[in-house]
Amino acid sequence: MSANSIFQFLIPKDKKFFPLFERDSANLVLMGETLVKLVRTSNHTERSIYFRQIEELEHKGDEITHELFIELGSNFITPFDREDIHALASSIDDVADFILGASTRMDLYNITVFGPPILSLADIIYEGAVEINKAMVGLKSMKNIKAIQASCVKINSLENDADKIFNVELAKLFETEKDAVNLIKQKELLSILETATDKAEDVANTIETILIKYS
Repeated sequence: MSANSIFQFLIPKDKKFFPLFERDSANLVLMGETLVKLVRTSNHTERSIYFRQIEELEHKGDEITHELFIELGSNFITPFDREDIHALASSIDDVADFILGASTRMDLYNITVFGPPILSLADIIYEGAVEINKAMVGLKSMKNIKAIQASCVKINSLENDADKIFNVELAKLFETEKDAVNLIKQKELLSILETATDKAEDVANTIETILIKYS
């Protein structure tokens, strides 16, 4: 029997948690996609629409997370260890929270022009969400463990890229920005976006923990 077959045998059949995780990660992809649209538009009306969409998607993600926790509290048999399900749901929710946090700061601080670092961080967040979704879909069947691992590796690589962008841009801000208020606004936005990639890495780490436990 192959390793994949053993893996699939060990994972209990589940019709509750996996669909919720797939919905949650798909919702995260939509949030990332909307964030990318937000930082790339110069149209005030479009920007207002994207602010509202991100907020609505984050609320939807909260509802899915709540459903996951209800299922966790009411089901004796779970497809993974209970603490891993909790960690996975919480870390996906964290990514969504920081995407919303970035969007909210843009709105509150009236930031309307975004340079290449912000655009790149938004792209990285979106790409990470896509990989999270791939991994969550893959966990359901466990037919291709290597593909799941590849998504986790990609997420870790994206987080490293985000770190580099953040560090370089932060140093540049302190060196060139003379307006203290604008410096604080830009620094906070950069930090929130970079933290979103940290939280995506937490998702990948939890997935890798699950793979190790069942391999």
